[in-house]
Order: sequence, then structure tokens, then C-alpha cells
Amino acid sequence: MYVWTPDHQAAFDALKAALSSAPVLAAPDFSKPFALETDACGNGVGAVLLQAGHPIAYISKPLGPKSAGLSTYKKEYLAILLAVEQWRSFLQHVEFTIYTDQRSLTHLSDQQLNTPWQQRVFTKLLGLQYKIVYKRGSDNRAADALSRRPHVSAQVYLAASSAIPSWTSAIVQGYDLDSASQTLLSKLTVDLISVPHFSLQDGLLRYKKRIWLGNNKELQLQILSALHASPAGGHSGFPVTY
Repeated sequence: MYVWTPDHQAAFDALKAALSSAPVLAAPDFSKPFALETDACGNGVGAVLLQAGHPIAYISKPLGPKSAGLSTYKKEYLAILLAVEQWRSFLQHVEFTIYTDQRSLTHLSDQQLNTPWQQRVFTKLLGLQYKIVYKRGSDNRAADALSRRPHVSAQVYLAASSAIPSWTSAIVQGYDLDSASQTLLSKLTVDLISVPHFSLQDGLLRYKKRIWLGNNKELQLQILSALHASPAGGHSGFPVTY
């Protein structure tokens, strides 16, 4: 039986922070080959997308009751399929390498597809150029930690949490310095339909269902930069930024 102690959790949190922090996590370079490190354990699978040994992204997913009963070979196979489906747009252009600690998977392309399960999952790799390389579990630490992390029940997670962008509080605070926004707030607080096309939701003004920034020049520039010039924004040009 696997025991997850506070020391394990601290190590996983440190790894997650290192993989996701801006100075460490790299942007993809399509002139260089990609690599995947995958791993599976009793109740989850994990994978890391890399280039030249540098992490670009990672994923961790729990196994459902049906998948948890599969053999170790099939679980490791599922970890590869999860990674490929998650990052197919990065991998479909050139050959990439898959690192796994399941040695039998290195002969995947030479094996006969004897079962419907093999035939079904193998089709998901068709059209891709890849090679599978064995890598000892002790050397595959990132994917190993991602596969073993505890997962909160999906039902509890969806019921108890929600995603709220941190910059929304800055927008609400900016309304205090904007007389036009204060006027809109006063009218909508009394009557939610008093101003055409405007609405009020959770303290945020919206114009035609879009968040109203108000006359906050500093915040306008910050959001424009984030949606246009940052790695996440992608510098997609004027139409997409708008």
C-alpha cells in the first residue's frame, strides 16, 4: 500500500512550483525535437513535455475505477496516450521521443495487435512519428511524482472551488477612481436594467457581457500586454488581441 506523507507532499509541491514558474518553464521551439516522459501508478498517470531536457508543460490525471484495474502495461500505455492527446499539436509535425519505465513498451511497434483493446488504442498513435525509449523509474522522477500525487474527488472539487482571475479585484478597486464607473454602479445597484447594454455581476461592470475596465489606463495597458505580448498571449496580432 502506498503512503503519501507530508514529506512527499512537500517534495511534490516544490517540483510543481519549479515546473510551473516562469523562469523555469520554457516556451516551445518548433525547430527542436520534443520528448515525453510518462509514468503510471496504481491510481494515476503523469507526463512531462520537454525539449533538450527542459520542461515545457506537465499533466497529471487520476484513473477511474475501470482503468485502475488494468495491468501495469496498460496503465503505462494510457499515460502515453494521455500525453499524446494533450500535446498532439506539438508532436504531429516531426519525430519525437517517448521515455517510459515500462520496458515492454519499447517494442510496441513490433507487437501483434491481438486484442480489441490493443487495436483501439493503437489507432490513436497512427500518423505520428515517434520512438519509445526505456528510462529507469529512478531517472524519471518528474513524471513519477505527477502520477502519484493524490487527486481530490471530482465531485467535491467542482462543488467547493471556482476559478477567479486575480486581476478582477484590481478592476473593482479601479472603479473607485473612475467617476463614470461610479455613476454606472449607482444606477445598476438600484435597478439592474437601468442602463442599456450594461450589467452588474459580482461587483464587476459588464458591457454587452464583456468586462468593463473603466477609465483605468494602467490596468488597460497591463491586460493589453498580457493578451498580446506575453508567452500565453502568443502575440497573435490585432484581430485576436481585440
